[in-house]
Amino acid sequence: MILSEVLYKVNLRSVKGSTDIKITDIQIDSRKVKPGCVFVAVKGVAADGHQFIDKAIESGAAVVVCEVWPTVIKEDVVYVQADNSAAAAGYMAHNFYGKPSEKMKVVGVTGTNGKTTIATLLYKLFTSLGYTCGLLSTVENHIGDKIMPATHTTPDAVSLNALLKQMADEGCTHVFMEVSSHAIHQHRITGLQFAGGLFSNITHDHLDYHQTFDEYIRVKKSFFDSLGSSAFAISNADDKRGTVMLQNTNARKHLYSLKTLAEFKGKIIENSLTGLVMDVNGQEVHFRLIGEFNAYNLLAVYGAAVCLGEDKHEVLRNLSMLTGAEGRFDYMVSVKDKVIAIVDYAHTPDALLNVLATIKKLKKGFEQVITVVGCGGDRDKTKRPVMAEAACEHSDKVIFTSDNPRSEDPLQIIKDMEEGLPVATKRKYISIADRKEAIKTAISLAKPEDIILVAGKGHEKYQEIKGVKYDFDDKQMVREMFEMLER
Repeated sequence: MILSEVLYKVNLRSVKGSTDIKITDIQIDSRKVKPGCVFVAVKGVAADGHQFIDKAIESGAAVVVCEVWPTVIKEDVVYVQADNSAAAAGYMAHNFYGKPSEKMKVVGVTGTNGKTTIATLLYKLFTSLGYTCGLLSTVENHIGDKIMPATHTTPDAVSLNALLKQMADEGCTHVFMEVSSHAIHQHRITGLQFAGGLFSNITHDHLDYHQTFDEYIRVKKSFFDSLGSSAFAISNADDKRGTVMLQNTNARKHLYSLKTLAEFKGKIIENSLTGLVMDVNGQEVHFRLIGEFNAYNLLAVYGAAVCLGEDKHEVLRNLSMLTGAEGRFDYMVSVKDKVIAIVDYAHTPDALLNVLATIKKLKKGFEQVITVVGCGGDRDKTKRPVMAEAACEHSDKVIFTSDNPRSEDPLQIIKDMEEGLPVATKRKYISIADRKEAIKTAISLAKPEDIILVAGKGHEKYQEIKGVKYDFDDKQMVREMFEMLER
C-alpha cells in the first residue's frame, strides 16, 4: 500500500521524504518491525516509542511516524511528524487494513461494569439469529465459531484492525466489542466506524490511570461524542451519568431503564437461582441470567438489537435461552450439603455491592454469606478499603486474600483493605494471603445451604505474582474442594 493512502485523516505537522512509496506493514512495537515497515513511535504509559526509533530503523523500518523529530535524520528513511502518534496509529492501521470496520456493523460497549456480559450476549444473540459475528472481550475473542484468547479488554490499534480485517474476510456481518477507558484515551479505537455504542454504568475505577473521577467520566463520554449521525447511542437512564454520556453525541439517542420512563423499559417480576422473570416493554420473559445487574445488561442488549433492525419478539425469544459470560455470577452447588459457591469477576466496589445485593435477594432464610475477596496490585489503592467495607457490611463472614498482587506485597494489599474498617467488623473477617487456602477455608466454614462468593478474578485462569502468571482458576479450585468434601 502507498504511504500517502495510509496517512489519510492523520493530522500531519511535517514530512521529510516522499509519501509516494510502498509500505509493507505498520507496527508500534519496534521488536516486530521488518523491512519496508512503518514504525509509529507512540508515547505509552510504561515506555516512549521515540526511544526505539533507531532500533526500528536498524530492523528495516522505511517510515517513522513521530511527534518529536529524532536527533539524527537518515536520508533513506521517510519521517512523518504527527500531532498525536497514538491517534495516527489508529487512522493508519484502519487505512492499511482496508477500513474493515466500515464493512461490518461494529458496536462498542463501554462503562465500568457489565461490558463483557453485554458484548458476549450480543455476540450469542446475533449468532443465534443466524449471523456470522465477531466478539472482542476481556474473556476471549471470537471470529465466527473460532475462539482466540484475549490479552487486553481492547487490543492496540494495529492488532485491533488486523483482527477486524480477519473478521471481515471471514464473513462477519456484526462485531461486538468492549471499549475500555484506556482504549479510548490511548486512541486504540481512533479511526474505527461504529454502528452504535452502549453505556452500562460508571463507578470509581482506574483512578490509578485517570487520576480523577471527572477525567474518567470525560474519557468515557468522548466515545459517544465521536459517534456519527448514522450510529445509535444507548445509555442507562438509571445511572446518574447516563444522560450526560449522550449530551453531545450526533448519534440517535436511546435510553433503557428499570426505574424510569425509557424507550426500552424493564421491570423485574421474579429474581431467583432459576433466573429472572421480567416485563420488557409489556412482554413477560423468563431469562436464565440472575440479578438486577443482569436485568440492566439484558435491556441494553435488547435495545441494541432493536436499533440494529431486529424483530422485538425474535430478540426476546432468543435472549431468553442464552447464558452470560464466563466468570460472571457463575455458580456451583455441592451435592451433599447444597452449599452454593458463586464465582464472579467483581473487582470494583460497585460490582461487589451488586453481586452481594443479588445474593441477599436469593437467600431463602438464615443461610450465611461467606465472601472471599482481594484487590489487585499496582492498581487504584483508594478502592481497597471501600471493597473491604462493602464485603464486611453485606456478608456474615469475610476472608481477605490475594487477587493478582502483581509487583506488590500481598500482605500490604490486605493491610490497605483493613485500614479504616470499623472495630465492630473485626470479628467478621480473617486474612489469608494464599488464595487457594482462603477458598478452602471458606468452604470448610460453610454449613449446609450457605452461600460462598469468590470475587475478583472470575474468568481468569492465572494469578500474577511478581511478574509471573501462575495457573489458577477460581472455578476449578471450588470444584476440587467440593469433590473432596463429597468423598
